[in-house]
Amino acid sequence: MHNRITSLFKIQYPIIQAGMIWASGWKLASAVSNAGGLGIIGAGSMYPEILREHIQKCKQATDKPFAVNVPMLYPDIQQLMEIIVDEGVSIVFTSAGNPKTWTTYLKDKGITVVHVVSSVKFALKAQEAGVDAIVAEGFEAGGHNGREETTTFTLIPMVKEKISIPLIAAGGIASGSGMLAAMVLGADGVQVGSRFVASEEASSHPSFKQKVVEAQEGDTYLTLKELAPVRLLKNKFYHDIQALYTKGADIESLKTLLGRARAKKGMFEGDLDEGELEIGQIAGLIHDIKPAAELVQQLLDEFEIAKKKVSLL
Repeated sequence: MHNRITSLFKIQYPIIQAGMIWASGWKLASAVSNAGGLGIIGAGSMYPEILREHIQKCKQATDKPFAVNVPMLYPDIQQLMEIIVDEGVSIVFTSAGNPKTWTTYLKDKGITVVHVVSSVKFALKAQEAGVDAIVAEGFEAGGHNGREETTTFTLIPMVKEKISIPLIAAGGIASGSGMLAAMVLGADGVQVGSRFVASEEASSHPSFKQKVVEAQEGDTYLTLKELAPVRLLKNKFYHDIQALYTKGADIESLKTLLGRARAKKGMFEGDLDEGELEIGQIAGLIHDIKPAAELVQQLLDEFEIAKKKVSLL
């Protein structure tokens, strides 16, 4: 399967594993890369030296390309970027911030840069900043999200109409048929997050993985828009947020309730009541936990089956 994305990243298949906090360590990234996709280490939950350790272990576990995802709001971003350059990482995905801040710095070091956006406006800004590709993520996606609430299959053709660089679809894609649909709408590849959370190699807590498998339609909700919109599984913490809203919550009271390390508590430590459980709407279609390589192959098999079905219409 050869196209602009496989050529850009030098990978076999246009399947990119999302750089999710507390789930995307070196084990998952290397497994996806070894299977022919692009694995990503999620730096958003890592101290600088922990990131260095994960990059080094990933290089030992795979000789294939892999990337690092860096949220632009990270407090130690200068250190992270220096480590990325020092360790010879060839691909960086940036998110949650202005792509102009780091794109030139990274590209001057020979690094391929991809930026994650949730709207046409920000896609154009990213292209103007000189990124090599764009991830357009609909609000079905898990974790931190755009305020526009534009769905993936609305966003992809809108962005495709306005940009000339390669486009990756994200949000609500966990099957080969979803991958085909995204590519028919104009995407050159897909970024898959929630499906890889429910993989054996994901660093997220087993209890959280099982909660994802048990999720049904309607079990996630986009909330905390006043701070940073995030899609969560409904649990005690989520209901505490909603109870605060009914009392007329202001930003300070929301910040107080959120506190610190809620995502770590839920997704990494397995506190299913008080933790922040970030996952996408597509969790309702995830029914098992498998090795990452099997998930990549499953996506490819389903993609081919879906293509044949469409050709018969």
